[in-house]
Amino acid sequence: MLVALPRHSGIDAALDYLSPVALPVGQLVRVPLGRRVVMGVAWDGGASEPADPGHPDDRAHPSHPTHPADPVAVGEAADLKPVAEVLEALPPLDAGWCELVRFAAGYYQRSLGELALTVLPPELRDVDGVQLQRRLKRLAKRSAVPSIAGEVPGAPTLPALSEDQQAVLTALAASAPATHLLHGVTGSGKTEVYLRAAEAELAKGRQVLVLVPEINLTPQLEARFAQRFPAHRLVSLHSGLTPAQRLQHWLAAHLGQAQLVLGTRMAVFASLPRLGLIVVDEEHDPSYKQQEGARYSARDLAVWRGRQANVAVLLGSATPSLETWLNATPAPEGPGRYQRLAMPRRIGDGGLPAVRLLDLQRVVGMHGSRVMREHPLAPELLAALRERVARGEQSFVLLNRRGYAPVLHCTGCGWKSGCPHCSAWRVFHKVDRSLRCHHCGFSERVPRACPVCGDPDIQPMGRGTERLEEQLAEQLPGARIGRIDADTTRSKGSLESQLAAVHAGEVDVLVGTQMVAKGHDFRRMTLVAAVNADSALFSSDFRAPERLFALLLQAAGRAGRDAAHAARSEMWIQTWYPDHPLYQALQAQDYEAFAASQLAERRVASLPPFSCLALLRAEARSQEAALGFLHEAARAAEALGALQAGVQIYPPVPAALQRVANVERAQMLLEAPLRPPLQRLLAAWVPRLQEANRGEHRVLRWAVDVDPQAI
Repeated sequence: MLVALPRHSGIDAALDYLSPVALPVGQLVRVPLGRRVVMGVAWDGGASEPADPGHPDDRAHPSHPTHPADPVAVGEAADLKPVAEVLEALPPLDAGWCELVRFAAGYYQRSLGELALTVLPPELRDVDGVQLQRRLKRLAKRSAVPSIAGEVPGAPTLPALSEDQQAVLTALAASAPATHLLHGVTGSGKTEVYLRAAEAELAKGRQVLVLVPEINLTPQLEARFAQRFPAHRLVSLHSGLTPAQRLQHWLAAHLGQAQLVLGTRMAVFASLPRLGLIVVDEEHDPSYKQQEGARYSARDLAVWRGRQANVAVLLGSATPSLETWLNATPAPEGPGRYQRLAMPRRIGDGGLPAVRLLDLQRVVGMHGSRVMREHPLAPELLAALRERVARGEQSFVLLNRRGYAPVLHCTGCGWKSGCPHCSAWRVFHKVDRSLRCHHCGFSERVPRACPVCGDPDIQPMGRGTERLEEQLAEQLPGARIGRIDADTTRSKGSLESQLAAVHAGEVDVLVGTQMVAKGHDFRRMTLVAAVNADSALFSSDFRAPERLFALLLQAAGRAGRDAAHAARSEMWIQTWYPDHPLYQALQAQDYEAFAASQLAERRVASLPPFSCLALLRAEARSQEAALGFLHEAARAAEALGALQAGVQIYPPVPAALQRVANVERAQMLLEAPLRPPLQRLLAAWVPRLQEANRGEHRVLRWAVDVDPQAI
């Protein structure tokens, strides 16, 4: 019998073992591998299938047969090692899960066993049959607990539906299982639609999977679902859980004891034998793309899984990704693969916050350049903040940069606080007087004088959230200033407690990064201000405008969510470029116009979603070695007929962040107008890359990133 193992060599790496009985595909077993006994998954002989998980070039092009659900044949060769143990206490992973793993391994060019074992809970990979029995007994004792949030007595009171919500739910009920884009403005009540759609599936005895982009968005959504469905067991799956918690929650889902599973991107691989609905909240968020190991897109796999299982998929966003928007555009303008469900109005018909562009050139002309050098906010914006504080309302100031200052510099010799291990600056954190690299983690105390010339006049350059908080406290005496970023939320429970303080009205002005800009329902907030948004306008990343527009529109949506405050809610943007088309579209709050202009530009430039990309990344001790490997990889691709297949190979270049932790990084981009030729080339190319890395130009690591989100 074949067993998929956690091996990195070979896209379809699986080994033969002897088994006394035929085992079903998906059965977990323990087998000898070298001197160890490791976990494996009983598999069949089918190869990985390089298909398309629902992108604009969405064509069925299977090049391998799919596996049957029949038992795996018993091995007969006398020299095969026997299976050490069959974990019979656990039901096999079902055929749908195996198909998902097979597809993802083939599409993202990873070893089948590597992916299959990586997406299982780490603690499951290390248990034997006896330990598993103990876990299952403990789980059985807890199965009477309906929800991790505790039982809520009495039936919950359902809120009245808006006209838009009712229309969406009616359309969902009338349609066959399909992928739907729920395009609703911030505050339009998308979560209530998720709850009602989940309720319909739970009533049929089915399971519901809800994906969120970041851990910090799980607590409040988890609380909403637990409150609405007190009689159903809800579990979460994300990296913030302990290994034991993650295993318990996974087992509850796999055994069908948990009807609701809420998690981050890893949860797309949850074993759900009665799957009835998949919800992907904030589907545009780049956090759904895994950036290490198997670089999969959880959103795209959710679409593929829904189609494979014949269940509805709800993709929710106020600012959909351009790929999703195009897929939801009806013919003849688009492919029309998704059904678009619009919710253009806020609950209670409250208006969206007015967007005001604060021209910094005019501010400097009126008040002088010294004002903007010494103070983070223009006088007009400060006055608006004071008005909110005086009225007992809340404000949110967005600065997507943590720390006190991005860099320290010497006014005498020009020294800057670079990281000795990375091609990046070390960030100044005033709270602990440290210089910290946010890439490799290297940290040192701030020197008393310049380490080069000895000048004690070392000054911070730029501004982070820590410095902004300090300056606002000086300029708004008496106001209660709060800060939420990655530095203030490190300890367990700190994020929840800080958000609770904001909801309770204990904070007048909240300073935060993008982790606060989406998904949170602040009822007292009437003003949002964006500081330093211009830095993303001229990025080399072609997706930067799309992400900036989404971030600012999502941030604006934190204001005016209470209908009583909607009329005077505003979003202020300090900018040197008020006439930029992105800001003009944002001021009109016209996502459709912005998407149309971006798609037109990408069509002309042959950029996704009108082309397909793959990125080969290499890491080595020297830049020469990394580039040498990539040049050899390019020659191998050309030998395989890449150019004849229409795949463009761009010259290797250093990565945008060239060195991290003393490791040099380089990359090479491949582009094709259609997905099938690119996938066929990648499938033949990856084994050649393994051979190339044994030759003269060896690298520490290399990886193929299909549909990269950062270039």
